[in-house]
Amino acid sequence: MEKSNFYKNKIILITGGVGSIGSEIVKRLLKLDPKSIRVFDNNETALFYFGQEFQSEKIRLLTGDVRDRLRIEMAMEDVDIVFHCAALKHVPLCEYNPFEAVQTNVIGTQNVIDACLKNKVKRMINISTDKAANPINVMGATKLLTERLVIAANHYKGNNKTIFASVRFGNVLNSNGSVLPVFCQQIKKGGPVTVTNPDMERFVMSIPKAVGLVLKSAEIMKGEEIFILKMPVVRLGDFTSALIEEVSPKYGYNPSEIKIKIIGERNGEKHCEELITRNELKNAIETKDMFTIFPYSDNKNRFPIHNDIPSKNSNFLSKEEIKKLLKETLSFSE
Repeated sequence: MEKSNFYKNKIILITGGVGSIGSEIVKRLLKLDPKSIRVFDNNETALFYFGQEFQSEKIRLLTGDVRDRLRIEMAMEDVDIVFHCAALKHVPLCEYNPFEAVQTNVIGTQNVIDACLKNKVKRMINISTDKAANPINVMGATKLLTERLVIAANHYKGNNKTIFASVRFGNVLNSNGSVLPVFCQQIKKGGPVTVTNPDMERFVMSIPKAVGLVLKSAEIMKGEEIFILKMPVVRLGDFTSALIEEVSPKYGYNPSEIKIKIIGERNGEKHCEELITRNELKNAIETKDMFTIFPYSDNKNRFPIHNDIPSKNSNFLSKEEIKKLLKETLSFSE
């Protein structure tokens, strides 16, 4: 991302600020000369260690939960920009704890929206997921609702100048609790690597690219959009084999020693993820780096995508391309 003056002297709040995406947003913003960055999270221990790592006078560490409307309202006083990263994101846990997912992802997002309006925040970016496109699980359904809440906020804000938009992620490699660190730990122990279904297809993106999309979207947003970074697609079996070949020698193993164990698909998992639904295509445009879905009421003078759904991508990464991506991702996290 090019050096931008957009964030200079801004007061910024990040919910879920010590998570994989939130913490990387903080790192990137510190280079863009904001006035202050408020890191809001309900993980007290992680906040403490975050403060030890980033001893910057620009950072304010705030303990709180997006479920607590009054707390988020207090935290947002005088804020210019909000990045809403807080969420329950693990599909199996959300399947078995659906109301908790609703409390955080849906009600929590509405609390953040209300706090933005009350404090006259200039703009808010909501972090969503490709699982919100034609959702079949609780997590995806709650994230679809957050996207709709964010769009709707632009309509009932009255004379308030706040604008709201979302970004839709794929699978963020090496984020907390994602499959990459889990697989690496299994390889470190000598295997086996547990794979649900090797034929599953997933969109993947690195943490830096995900955060680049967030920061760029916050700059160019007009309100109501859903921004989607163009992402490569991998088959889970190809990804696992490439990872074993790439990582196992670092732990003293021959790749042939690490076995793969098929454990079957879990509740709520899609075989093939989607980026955009067929209905959304009518209001989407394609640029070099991303797709942008515009509100249904604002499709004049647009040049929508009329070809096949971008999610139905047959151009899967080869094993060598996956290895290259893994090298970039793992070197970033070291």
